[in-house]
Amino acid sequence: MSLPGSTVEAPVTGTHPLPPRAHLLNAGTVADYRRAVTQGIERVAARVTEVDRPATGVTPDELAPRIAGIDLDRPLGDTTAALDELHDVYLRDAVYFHHPRYLAHLNCPVVIPALLGEAVLSAVNSSLDTWDQSAGGTLIERRLIDWTAERIGLGPAADGVFTSGGTQSNLHALLLAREEAYARIVGGGTDRPSRPEVLSRLRIITSTAGHFSVQKAAKLLGLGADAVLTVATDAGRRMRTDELAETLDRCRRDGQTVLAVVATAGTTDFGTIDPLDRIAEICTAAGVWLHVDAAYGCGLLVSPTRRHLLAGIERADSVTVDYHKSFFQPVSSSALLVRDRRVLRHATWHADYLNPARMAERRIPNQVDKSLQTTRRFDALKLWLTLRIMGADAVGALFDEVVDLAAAAWRLLADDPRFEVVTRSQLSTVVFRYLPPGAGRDVVDDANLYAREALAASGTALVAGTKVDGAHHLKITLLNPETTLDDIAHVLDLIAEHAGWYARTRATAELSSPVG
Repeated sequence: MSLPGSTVEAPVTGTHPLPPRAHLLNAGTVADYRRAVTQGIERVAARVTEVDRPATGVTPDELAPRIAGIDLDRPLGDTTAALDELHDVYLRDAVYFHHPRYLAHLNCPVVIPALLGEAVLSAVNSSLDTWDQSAGGTLIERRLIDWTAERIGLGPAADGVFTSGGTQSNLHALLLAREEAYARIVGGGTDRPSRPEVLSRLRIITSTAGHFSVQKAAKLLGLGADAVLTVATDAGRRMRTDELAETLDRCRRDGQTVLAVVATAGTTDFGTIDPLDRIAEICTAAGVWLHVDAAYGCGLLVSPTRRHLLAGIERADSVTVDYHKSFFQPVSSSALLVRDRRVLRHATWHADYLNPARMAERRIPNQVDKSLQTTRRFDALKLWLTLRIMGADAVGALFDEVVDLAAAAWRLLADDPRFEVVTRSQLSTVVFRYLPPGAGRDVVDDANLYAREALAASGTALVAGTKVDGAHHLKITLLNPETTLDDIAHVLDLIAEHAGWYARTRATAELSSPVG
């Protein structure tokens, strides 16, 4: 314990430990800043250059002791030593999404202009909650929101805010929709139902292929466990609009209020896009809020050839976009857009020390008035520099490449008798499974599970897994324009090898096991 006025000495870990203030970025330390960041960049660059597979296959049991054994109360006192240690506990075993045989989740390789933005924003460290903390950053974010709203076609009253990702954007949208529905139900009368009574009657409709964050949002918003109603998808894994209309009618007959219909423009598993135009017609007729989760499919907004696949998105009341999926941005970079900026008031709370109401009256642009977050990174800068250096058409061309590649991969699988392929994606995912000759469903399921785990353990390639109609399947998600059809064919051969070995081994074991 130190007494008032006393100084705390830096731990002696080297021959000449630096005083604490020497670690602050300011005019006197820019040389040290430049040197340290350059060392870090060189380490990453070296690792990216030498990576020959997307992962090492390290297990939690192998890596955890290394990290647990580090004494965080004894600093190394040296940048080089810290980077050496970081290589051992992170860089060596990190999953590298830039590798062409990373085929698993919706993680993209990132463009260099966005990395430049990341370096700038983290050093300046603007917080995008109030104007007096961000100035130009606030206006840049607002301009990008306007640009995205224009690309969607939401109209002159549109607005929005950057978020941490699609889950937060969906939560934010459904919060706004909930409050709008509540206001309509309660109205201006004196005989008002209680808030718990109203919430118990609210429902959200989405498809069985919609994102799990819809259910999560309903829970966080205080709605009942049965608040999310899922409607079936058609053979193309797109929301069935006839079932949507029937579900809306049933809710009306049962005295329930649908606060929102959530359509998906790019389902996580199948990369399919719901029939947005028809869904918008149904929602308009029913007077129901339409939210479009375009976290994945937003790349089509800049596609030179496929923008038409989003027809109808311009009729939504709110839209989720994830630039860190199909705009090749580093995590995180996402946004929520709304057709009517006035609904953002439902997320507003004025604090005297931060954003008093008088600031809004003076039209001071405080982004915290729209956001669920207070302190918030200037993530918009990454997209800004991407657009200013590369341009939107270049980003769209990259996304088109991976969509084209997915179509070729689907054909490759459809023509291969070793595999069964599911619905053709409108974006860049392919869902399939290996079919061991003569095997029953349990063996097929287990063989595909084994193949995925064996592939991951080798680090040679990574694929994802999911369930389709209760059966285990594998999934490749293509977001890297550097991936080739030869890469995919090689990974499919590895999957067939692993799954086939498992099925044969299991069959042999079952034949040799005693009966009775």
